Amino acid sequence: MKLCVIGTGYVGLVAGTCLAEMGNNVICVDKNIEKLKKLEKGVVPIYEPGLENLILSNVKENRLTFSSDINDAVKKSDVCFIAVGTPQKEDGSADLSAVFDVAKSIAESINGYKVIVNKSTVPVGTGEQIKNVIKENTKFDFDIVSNPEFLKQGDAVKDFLKPDRVIIGADSSRAFCIMREIYSSFLKTDIPVIEMDIKSAEMTKYASNAFLALKISYANEIANICENIGANAEMVRKGMCADKRIGKKFLFAGLGYGGSCFPKDVKALISLAKDKGYAAEILTATDNINLRQRYLFINKILKKYDGNIKGRHFALWGLAFKPETNDMREAPSINIIEELLKGGASVCAFDPKAIQTAKGIFDNKILYTDSSYDALKDADALILATEWNEFQNPDFELIKSLLKEPVIFDGRNQYDCKKLNELGFEYHCVGKQ
Repeated sequence: MKLCVIGTGYVGLVAGTCLAEMGNNVICVDKNIEKLKKLEKGVVPIYEPGLENLILSNVKENRLTFSSDINDAVKKSDVCFIAVGTPQKEDGSADLSAVFDVAKSIAESINGYKVIVNKSTVPVGTGEQIKNVIKENTKFDFDIVSNPEFLKQGDAVKDFLKPDRVIIGADSSRAFCIMREIYSSFLKTDIPVIEMDIKSAEMTKYASNAFLALKISYANEIANICENIGANAEMVRKGMCADKRIGKKFLFAGLGYGGSCFPKDVKALISLAKDKGYAAEILTATDNINLRQRYLFINKILKKYDGNIKGRHFALWGLAFKPETNDMREAPSINIIEELLKGGASVCAFDPKAIQTAKGIFDNKILYTDSSYDALKDADALILATEWNEFQNPDFELIKSLLKEPVIFDGRNQYDCKKLNELGFEYHCVGKQ
């Protein structure tokens, strides 16, 4: 099918590329001409495993093109996907201005029946608002569809091409039929394609992300209790996860969740509920626990030095909010670094992919290295903030020789406490005394 995807941010770029990989002809639209030129050459602004190769191969096959001309792209397409950002406002609600701007531009470009698909994360009821915007600016027939994405950063290509499910929200049999054609390869492989009304589809996205965030905050709540009573949070987790009703995912204690989705979506759902007169107490607690978790960890560092870290120097492993991405939006590392700098300490950081991102945030306020071990030189302690694979089995003897003192603050519970104690380390983690 002939498709256009408006917005080449994280969601739009992955969606557009993967839709092309599925055999569709896709035009990815963005205002940033320099960005588009780079994308045509396979230079990808985000780190996402497998994405660069897919872009290059589909550009070569002429299934994927890039354009700044939204008018032309809409006219050439049967289906138009909206994939622009919905950043968080100060009150926690979602800023939908970009979504409505794109909807208006689509309406002004329509030259026949179109299906307009929203992939941006939006509050319940936005589909109706998009419909009204387009209706006000065109006389042509169209249908609105909500088709939320469920992409994990670091695994997004796989998530799109082999999803757990596809959610399609529409109020037209014609729109459902066209969307089934786009996802026909999934129907052949028994991947669930679940059809529902638009509001339910919009709510499914928020409800799913908020539940996963809840699991993380719950794991951290239990870990904090374990730490205070002398239980081992990791043993408790294993005991819980053996119950098939509970499952194994998103129950690891640590520094909490970050990124562009969970923090924003939880707050947006709280705000949406508040606007309707409902206090979302579980979601509010989820959000509060997540932020508190970072500062509880920071307090471990401060406690070690009796509240005075002035003149101390720390090595930090991990800047991205999670492994396999260079994204630092809402990353715990930001809070940790800010508090260390506020206390008069200095920081030398290493991350396999997020160094350039960090420079855009901290500039020269901290030091950066190209090697994890180089970051350790003359540091008072090592702080682990992101659980990259390369940090999981390091040379502890080398670490010990490079640090001023053999002290590790592990925010991701990656190491064996008993082993490190035997090696002479002072080891601080989450959920264990």
